[in-house]
Amino acid sequence: MEAADFMPSEAVIVGIRHNIEAYEAKRASAQKQVRWRVPLFVGLVIVFVVLTAWLFNSAADPNEQWLSTPHVFLYLGGFIVAVLLYFQALRPATRLQQSFRDTLLPMIFGFVRDVRYQHGVRPNSFDRMPRETVGAFNRQSFDDTISGRYEDFPFELYEAKLWEGSGKSETTAFKGVIVAFETIEPFPGTLVAARRANKMVHFFRGMFANKMQELSSGVAELDAAYEFRTDNIEAARPLVTGRLAQALTWLGETWPYDQARVALSGSDGFLLMPRSKNFFELPDISVPIDYNTHVAPMIADLGAMLATAALVRKIGAKDEAAG
Repeated sequence: MEAADFMPSEAVIVGIRHNIEAYEAKRASAQKQVRWRVPLFVGLVIVFVVLTAWLFNSAADPNEQWLSTPHVFLYLGGFIVAVLLYFQALRPATRLQQSFRDTLLPMIFGFVRDVRYQHGVRPNSFDRMPRETVGAFNRQSFDDTISGRYEDFPFELYEAKLWEGSGKSETTAFKGVIVAFETIEPFPGTLVAARRANKMVHFFRGMFANKMQELSSGVAELDAAYEFRTDNIEAARPLVTGRLAQALTWLGETWPYDQARVALSGSDGFLLMPRSKNFFELPDISVPIDYNTHVAPMIADLGAMLATAALVRKIGAKDEAAG
């Protein structure tokens, strides 16, 4: 199954171009609104703060004019209100971009049966993903989610960021696209191909009981980059030394962004493809949408992801089922 198998038809591409033309007319209008709304909303706050601060001066100590405690609270409150009003001023643009994505993404997935698009919701498959695939995290956020069925290939594809901590101490466990799918043959247990952990993590794993055992693929480059862990080592060994090793080698050659990860758990399969940039991101409202520049690359990456997931879901299948 090639990435081209997942590309939209010419009729769908014509429809996408037509929607882009309609979006462009609305985008120009929304941009004009933003141009006057931002300086008006923020400017009114600045004028109010300056006038109020000037009135405070009449009651302030001469040495504390413009810098008294009430002044400081005024400035802080004014800054917060200005930020809130700034985003309020941008709402025509943000609403337009989201409505365009609501229309565009289902069209791109026109080849998918029962296609469903959601934004900012927790995907159904996420809780079934083995946590060993990404390591420790205590926070998560989700952007766009597409689910559906392509022939006999049910999937759920979503953007996710998983991290631990907050602020300067924040550590990102994963940021990119996760493709969840139903495997051709269930794996009797859990098998994970994850980024190799550092020595400290290995040390703590050794201190605490862990039902997951590590095994080798026999490919030096893969074993240096990946940890293969499973709770059913006998069932996992032929996969890790066979189709899984082949799939990861191919991924390393074709996915240009970062190290992909794979997990199998019963009938559930997961393909994690890291990417720092939002996958379904559209340019700023000031930039005209161009099909070849902004949409076609998104469709190509999408096809590559689904073609890769279609390959990974065959890992545990018998030869006749995988053909």
